[in-house]
Amino acid sequence: MVDEATILGQLTVEEKAALCLGSDFWHTAPVERLGVPAVMLADGPHGLRRQPDEGDHVGIGGSLPATCFPTASALGSSWDVDLVRRVGAAIGVEARAQGVAVVLGPGINIKRSPLCGRNFEYLSEDPLVSGVLGAALVDGLQSQGVGASVKHFAANNQETDRLRVSAEVDERTLREIYLAGFERVVRTARPWTVMCSYNRLNGVHASQNHWLLTDVLRDEWGFDGLVMSDWGAVHDRVASLAAGLDLEMPPKLGISDAAIVAAVASGELDEAVLDRAVERVLRLAARATTPTESFEVDEHHALAREAAADSIVLLKNDGVLPLKPGAGELVAVIGEFARTARYQGAGSSQVNPTRVENAFDELRTALPPEVQLEFAAGFTIESASSDGDEVTDPGDRQEVTGDGRGDRLDPDRADAGLADEAVALAARSAHVLVFLGLPAAEESEGFDRTHIDLPANQLALVERLAAVNPRLIVVLSNGSAVRLAPWEQHAAAVVECWLAGQASGGAVADVLLGKVNPSGRLAESLPLRIEDTPAYLNFPGEHGQVRYGEGVFVGYRGYDAVGCAVSYPFGHGLSYTTFAYADLTVTVEDDLGVNLNCRVTNTGDRAGQEVVQLYVGDPVAQVRRPVRELKGFAKVALEPSESIDVNFTLTARDLSYWSTQQGRWVVEGGEFEFAVGASSRDLRLTTTVDIDAPPLLPRLDEWATLEEWLDHPTGAAALRELIGVDANGNPRGILASPDLLKLIGNFPISSIATFPGLGLTPESVNRLIAEVAD
Repeated sequence: MVDEATILGQLTVEEKAALCLGSDFWHTAPVERLGVPAVMLADGPHGLRRQPDEGDHVGIGGSLPATCFPTASALGSSWDVDLVRRVGAAIGVEARAQGVAVVLGPGINIKRSPLCGRNFEYLSEDPLVSGVLGAALVDGLQSQGVGASVKHFAANNQETDRLRVSAEVDERTLREIYLAGFERVVRTARPWTVMCSYNRLNGVHASQNHWLLTDVLRDEWGFDGLVMSDWGAVHDRVASLAAGLDLEMPPKLGISDAAIVAAVASGELDEAVLDRAVERVLRLAARATTPTESFEVDEHHALAREAAADSIVLLKNDGVLPLKPGAGELVAVIGEFARTARYQGAGSSQVNPTRVENAFDELRTALPPEVQLEFAAGFTIESASSDGDEVTDPGDRQEVTGDGRGDRLDPDRADAGLADEAVALAARSAHVLVFLGLPAAEESEGFDRTHIDLPANQLALVERLAAVNPRLIVVLSNGSAVRLAPWEQHAAAVVECWLAGQASGGAVADVLLGKVNPSGRLAESLPLRIEDTPAYLNFPGEHGQVRYGEGVFVGYRGYDAVGCAVSYPFGHGLSYTTFAYADLTVTVEDDLGVNLNCRVTNTGDRAGQEVVQLYVGDPVAQVRRPVRELKGFAKVALEPSESIDVNFTLTARDLSYWSTQQGRWVVEGGEFEFAVGASSRDLRLTTTVDIDAPPLLPRLDEWATLEEWLDHPTGAAALRELIGVDANGNPRGILASPDLLKLIGNFPISSIATFPGLGLTPESVNRLIAEVAD
């Protein structure tokens, strides 16, 4: 056991500096003479990516086998807190088995644009979903004695120029959107570590941003863990240490440690600052637990399958699902993704799975032998390998497709032949399953996408298939949102699987055949086109800056604000059963807390899960607020005809916005709209409630406008007394002319004081301000 206080007093400055850097790519630094061990860190967040001691330490290939759970894009769509917590616990068990002390995840950055290449690692476009599910992952992981590293803090919403770009974000937008998920995780789950992002935030690198790492994270939110860098994010070790960054990874040995020692010696860096960082590193080392022997591979695979099925979103269903083929009927399975599963993203989160299921094999196993099942590839795809990306060889398909070709063809010729085979198969089939998606080469850490369309060969195939068989069931595999508008009219059903992990094949079969009733809901809006997205004109920026010009109007907040149509709204997802909502009641407490209750009933003929969503709107406010914002959700399981009361408890913070004028969270009194429903645009019950909050008064200083002074009871009285009245009792000066008030009422009072004849002078304004302040 590492005793931080005792050891700290025995360390030299050189040893302290060394502890604030890793010892290699994946380990913290040991101090062997004092029994301080090196602890291992490993990538996450949807499965362990632990490099062997002799492996590729830069870190993409060759990791030890681990369960590849659904990526965050899928888990976010589960809206299932308990399930996500169990996935986190399973990853923790595997980390213990492989001697890992800290898993680098979860990633809870907001999906600002569907073009972000790393969106598959992030949970949602909404900070509540990201925060609640992120906290569940941390809880599960740390329940096993393994630390989480919540990342990437903060405003890491693109891969373009990611180490240099400055995210220019106003404080209200930061507080309400991009920091809110982190705040919830820090306050409720108390992660062992937080990882800073690569980018600059308003001109300052996150790794040396004192406001971010100390003022907000530690002083406001009470974070007491360790702050580490993303790999290569530190540019000035002394400045980052002073800002609150405790651990640099990977280490710049002989450079960063020497800079720290020199800064302490010269007085540039207070040794007490160094000591605080060292204490946090020692505390992390003390928390590291003894490795276990192994983990239950089959058990974890079963959990991965459950999680994948729970995350699948049924976007559209014209009655063709669940699939019930009769004896002797032919089911066509079309699309290489049915055989070559696309189940995870590329980059630092790439897991070496313990096994991989594909949908074709799982369907064959699940369907009765009297049902015919045939496969046609339909198109070529690019598939990731440990050595890079490669185009699948059409000749490899001859065993399944029966085309008899052994020759190698270029992709265009291959697509033409494969499409012909697929169309012929669809024409003679009773049911057609079409597996589409994004090839691995199209989305990854390291670069952003340039569009949201499916590949052209897949789009062309869908139209041809629909011409010969209108009952197409399209199954999607993609980490980020794709455009549906050009082709979904050709499909009778659309099933969004995201990147659902190593057991995705079995999970897809379970949902298609009705063994599992789909219950996933979209954690991000699906736009009609990329030009409609709120960040479109400000993504990914230019010349080293990206302006978050859409402000708080991210995702559904932006679409709803301008009444923009979408393919499918945030929160949407269908089921094989139906649900009714009734009896919404709302009560307001003296502290402005709000209690809501509604009754949900399964009105269908099979068991299912509904995600009950609570939205709140403040239609009249001093600032422009979203039409509605998600403020609560609950996933409930119901048998046919069963009803359940769903309760939500909100605090004043849930009704608040961040006031840049006040520098705090504020609630404006007045009417608030509360709605519960099945998506942001499927609101089943709504009500309006008056919130009796204290009036929000402007801050009075020399920069407050004349109108703001007159809107403030105390300020208005003091101002009127100062200016006075004439012999007839009428206001004098600036208050005598309504027309003049309209003209310059929005001038700061200090500016008006420089105009002669208006009853104010700089000296009288100073006295007025002092009087109001007293």
